[in-house]
Amino acid sequence: MDLGTLLRLTAERFPENEAVVDGDLRLTYAAWDARVNALAHALRARGLGRGDRFVLCLKNSEEWLTTYFALQRLGAIAVPINFRFAPNEVRHCLGDAGAAGILFEPATRAAVLEALRDLPACRLRVFAGPDPPPATIPVEALAEAACPEPVEGRVDEGEPSLILYTSGTTGRPKGVPRTHKNAHAGALAHIVQCGYAWEERNLGIMPLYHTMGIHSLHSMVMLGGATVAMRDWDAAAAVALIARERISVLYLVPTLFYDLLRAPHGAGADLSCVRKLAYAGAPMTSSLTEACVQRFHPQVFVNHYGSTEIYTFSVCDRVAAKPGCAGRPGLHAALRIVTADPERRVLPHEAAKPGELGEVIASLTSDEAFRGYWNRPEATAKALRDGWYFTGDLGYLDREGDLYVSGRVDDMIISGGENIHPTEVEDVLARHPQVLDAAVVGTPDEKWGQKVTAFVVPAEGGVAAEAIAAFCKDSGDLAPFKRPREVIFVKAIPKTASGKILRRLLRDGRYERA
Repeated sequence: MDLGTLLRLTAERFPENEAVVDGDLRLTYAAWDARVNALAHALRARGLGRGDRFVLCLKNSEEWLTTYFALQRLGAIAVPINFRFAPNEVRHCLGDAGAAGILFEPATRAAVLEALRDLPACRLRVFAGPDPPPATIPVEALAEAACPEPVEGRVDEGEPSLILYTSGTTGRPKGVPRTHKNAHAGALAHIVQCGYAWEERNLGIMPLYHTMGIHSLHSMVMLGGATVAMRDWDAAAAVALIARERISVLYLVPTLFYDLLRAPHGAGADLSCVRKLAYAGAPMTSSLTEACVQRFHPQVFVNHYGSTEIYTFSVCDRVAAKPGCAGRPGLHAALRIVTADPERRVLPHEAAKPGELGEVIASLTSDEAFRGYWNRPEATAKALRDGWYFTGDLGYLDREGDLYVSGRVDDMIISGGENIHPTEVEDVLARHPQVLDAAVVGTPDEKWGQKVTAFVVPAEGGVAAEAIAAFCKDSGDLAPFKRPREVIFVKAIPKTASGKILRRLLRDGRYERA
């Protein structure tokens, strides 16, 4: 199944269902499919064809959604990138992908125009918004072209549908090609694992350059559901939008759930329409899990653990009973825990002992699995070994066989010869009532090699480092060598769009003290 056909079949099945909501704009599946078809014809007439890469550098919007599916109709490859990227980051992705075209908007105008100065090969420049720059084409003019005939030509499900660039927690982002088959399998698994039904309604706030946004979009199209686009995050506005649009499913990073629960006037809003919750991208604390259960009373509450390379590793649908648990392998997945050793090339048969912390690896037999990075053979050789993808994540299996993920192999702190993982310390810090957020890294120390250093965002009124030290000591969960030897108060913890902590920035001193 290719994605262009998937949309066409849904438009035939549910022509009057609402497909896209973007502010005052509302499109049924019939109207959206026609708009996608017209844009596909217009892009083809300007030389865009099968296999051409086309970058999308804009916020979640109808223009993004329509262009994305127009590219799928053509067999072209969508390349969504972070709309917050600086000019050099945009230039890297455009050049690495060999982009033939780009769609951008006022919010990304300055960065894109600067990046395009050195990239004449990116010839098709389309703009969404008022006052388009010189030598660009308004997307509205393209999408409104009258062309009722379907786009001709069949797209094979094994062809790439998009290239997603990883968040780049270390170094330059890597391109991850995803096929139509990968996308279809990922959407199907997401629907099953999250308990979705026909005609769900999703809040489209997770960025569409990230797997969480892509999962949500594809699953809604498969079910004849609605994507309610939200361009900028604002917790109070999100609460109002959820209530007004009768959003039924929320798939968010824990940070956004935290914001929702504390939104001004949010406690009085009628959110009974929300029946299913899922989160990914970062761990959720037990206190936040409990608060979500109390506020939403969800029928389904799922922790989804995956990656750009293989959409789904595992899922846990018992997060209320087992907070932080990543659960069992997903619908298409097979997982192992192997010895974690960043100093050498571990092989798939080197299994960790039961209950031992090790590296999580995932089988490439999954229909959701990629086959290698774009133009990065060295990275591919490092990550793929004997039919398995080495995730770089640390995890262990509990007595029931459920997976817990404990961070990254490279994040391990070795202090005085003892191995300490940051998440076990962060879990304790998060329970302190005056700690809004926290991250732990290993920093150089002459005596210990590395010392445990905690970066803390204090609540209003502040908290003393001595109080945090006493709290960690009294918790009963941290051996003395695991407790922070230094506490640094900061205004914010640097994170990726998916909520992952950018520890390298903290180690490099790139933070703002509170």
